[in-house]
Amino acid sequence: MKKIIEKFGSQIIFLFIRLGEVSMIAFQALLFTFKKPFSFKNLLDQMVKIGYNSIPVAFGTAFAVGMVLALQFGFTLEKKLQGSSQFLGGVVGLSFVRELGPSLTSLMVTGRIGSAIAAELGTMKVTEQIDALVTLSANPIQYLVVPRLIAAVTMFPLLAMIANVIGIFGGSLVAVYNFNQNSELYLERLATYVNMYDILGGLIKSAFFGGIMAIISCYEGFKTFGGAVGVGKATTKAVVVSSISIIVADYFLNNLMINLFGI
Repeated sequence: MKKIIEKFGSQIIFLFIRLGEVSMIAFQALLFTFKKPFSFKNLLDQMVKIGYNSIPVAFGTAFAVGMVLALQFGFTLEKKLQGSSQFLGGVVGLSFVRELGPSLTSLMVTGRIGSAIAAELGTMKVTEQIDALVTLSANPIQYLVVPRLIAAVTMFPLLAMIANVIGIFGGSLVAVYNFNQNSELYLERLATYVNMYDILGGLIKSAFFGGIMAIISCYEGFKTFGGAVGVGKATTKAVVVSSISIIVADYFLNNLMINLFGI
């Protein structure tokens, strides 16, 4: 029993240490965001990698999920009450702009980008390129973390917007061809039940999710050791920890927005 308690206690202490280290990187990144010099070229490169190159992932995922969501909800609604599938526009729209657009897109993009960031910075760490930056009086946080953080916070909401549109479109195809609705009814229900506050709440969450992914992935890259094996472990940790953190943060952000703004 003593060994179990000691092991559990050591894990809790280790968790708080890591949480403190991640918080310090986030705090330093925020400070260096407003300091010169700032490389716009580096920022644009990261925006292309995180945003533009992730559009196919967001597109394909949202389209498929939108169709599946409409199909499942449509048959369920019809089974409970015939004719109730007319509300598919509102169901699919609310599901996407409030939850699926921000959360699912963030998780999918995290799997692609989080691993890339951790692998890139981890390789730089084990090959001592980050130490070389310090020798050249360049701050690694400012040069490596800040552009990735700003790009993620900016691009995640844009990807969520794309996912919202594509997912709702996918749902409309199912509503029209599987449940014999007309597109006007689908759009009418969508406009009735989805408002700007719903959309805004989802975009705010996406920005937070982007920041979480960027900070944790950079942190895991900086903490890499042990050569190629260490890079592989850092990549896995970055994706797993970022994904879990996004899911946990999703609950707290939803709770906060509901209590404060009614979103």
